[in-house]
Amino acid sequence: MTSKPARTLLRVLDGEAVWPQPIWLMRQAGRYLPEYRETRGEAGGFLELCYNPDFAVEVTLQPIRRFGFDASILFSDILVVPHALGQHVWFEEGEGPRLDPIATLDDVKRLGDTKDPLEHLAPVIETVRRLRAELPAETTLLGFCGAPWTLASYMIAGRSSPEQAPLRLAAYRDPAFVAALIERLVETSIRYLVAQIDAGADAVQIFESMGTSLPPPMVESHSLGPLQRIVTGVKAARPEAKVIVFVRGGGHLHRLAQAGFADAVGIDWQTDIAQAVAGLPAGLASQGNLDPWRLVAGGRALEEGIDAILDATRGRPHVFNLGHGIEKTTPIAHVEAMIARVRGA
Repeated sequence: MTSKPARTLLRVLDGEAVWPQPIWLMRQAGRYLPEYRETRGEAGGFLELCYNPDFAVEVTLQPIRRFGFDASILFSDILVVPHALGQHVWFEEGEGPRLDPIATLDDVKRLGDTKDPLEHLAPVIETVRRLRAELPAETTLLGFCGAPWTLASYMIAGRSSPEQAPLRLAAYRDPAFVAALIERLVETSIRYLVAQIDAGADAVQIFESMGTSLPPPMVESHSLGPLQRIVTGVKAARPEAKVIVFVRGGGHLHRLAQAGFADAVGIDWQTDIAQAVAGLPAGLASQGNLDPWRLVAGGRALEEGIDAILDATRGRPHVFNLGHGIEKTTPIAHVEAMIARVRGA
């Protein structure tokens, strides 16, 4: 077995303080790029784009060609997992995802009972395989999935919901239903991430994008516990796997760090970066946390945001990134300016 190249992001995940810091952006392949908008138009729809390896490879490579980021993240969506489990998922133009909601334990028992979810996800795995062959050797390839709490919020509400109220209500009213759903998502996510790693992903990220809605008593049982089971399951199958965990909601950051199962923790834009990294173990890699709207604003606001992150993380393992996904109105010139400032620091 040949060893992988010493890609800079992987060095950071191994605990090395690399300078200049490697950089990539959450949602870096997306609507702010004209070439993405053109390709999506050719694909005919968002899910068609996700499930067609020709289109998915193309849009994943677009920001690498344009900006030369240090990492490329698979173009897909977290909702391909509930879709693979048999839930009806579609996207309304300008409004986002829609799902036929699930509401009972019987609904959970029917998930994945007609087809192996990995068969449904085979086109996504093929995209990963092609990407590793086509990406520059020095570019880290990242796979990903959504965290169970985040996925469950969509699956129960049928759409994005303010403060994830339908999921929280279900967790209080029918804890057995929600616990079973989360466990099914843990099992499927482990298999999905292992398949991505086997296809060529250098590392994977788990997105707990709805972490801000977690009531404190549910943080361990509904988020950190399931996240740990996923990471443990992935590493049991592939011991050298590297996993980044992004939990939106800074109040959970240090509980995540103290649990010790992630190779890197993502830091959202609502968290003070200096305070956050000061409380992290010295060898634990961090990632983030530029406010996406600073990138839209550009100029002095962008420069100050970049410098604050670089000052706070100098001398420790850190991946420069946003604190959430890039906004569709982001000017390309601002992305170029950000990269130049990070790399020229």
